[in-house]
Amino acid sequence: MATKLWGDMKPVVSVKELMRDMIDPIADNIFDAVSTQITKKGVVNIEPKTDADWAKIRIGAVTMAEGAYLLKVPRPFAPPGDENDSAGPNPVELSPAQITAKVERDPVEWNARIEALRNVGLQVLDIVKRKDVNELWDAGENLDKACEQCHRSYWYPGEDAKFYQKLDRRMQEFREQSNRPGRSGKPTK
Repeated sequence: MATKLWGDMKPVVSVKELMRDMIDPIADNIFDAVSTQITKKGVVNIEPKTDADWAKIRIGAVTMAEGAYLLKVPRPFAPPGDENDSAGPNPVELSPAQITAKVERDPVEWNARIEALRNVGLQVLDIVKRKDVNELWDAGENLDKACEQCHRSYWYPGEDAKFYQKLDRRMQEFREQSNRPGRSGKPTK
């Protein structure tokens, strides 16, 4: 049984704008929480040390866990006139109409992708409570997987193994040609 809302929800922006203006920027609170940087002075490990650092991560986790459910509110997938990069013979991205049709055909997958994103937010909330720096590394990877799996299904599904094999092959050709004397390094098609 679905829980009833206390009022109506009317979306303000499209999915693309919600991702760009809220979910993606707040994900950086999680992604940027831990890292290793190599500088001229040596290796620098970035990790939360202060209560303010942990609060920023918590803000990211809460916003991710709650904000993910805004993707359940029916809304356009892109702003009016924005067709993504869906034109031409081999479009890179699906059009908003194609994404809508896919969600309507299989709402279970759409909701599972939303739950995966929300679960990372919940995971990070638990990590923040325990202030477990080591688990933040895994949470960042889990967030990346949740995002990319959804994007590869709904936004740029053409980026499959075959796509990356072709890309690797073209990069190898480029490297080989670049190393030859008198060559421009332009890859062949």
